[in-house]
Amino acid sequence: MTKDIKKMSFEDALKELEGIIQKLESGEVALEESITLYERGAALKAHCDATLGAARERIEKIVEGQGGQPATEPASFD
Repeated sequence: MTKDIKKMSFEDALKELEGIIQKLESGEVALEESITLYERGAALKAHCDATLGAARERIEKIVEGQGGQPATEPASFD
């Protein structure tokens, strides 16, 4: 059974994406399976990009507080 990509951690999605890339690069996968793997890989890449984008936004919310100490603004989790 294939995991729901939206529920995957970044690390799990990246690991699966790396496995897909290895399979596709091997050249030993049938055409139909290659297409299916490519579609899943594209979805995994989009998920990883979105997760990294959210992390980047959270990091950018770090502002310098009083006394030069870093302070964070509350992050919103959608």
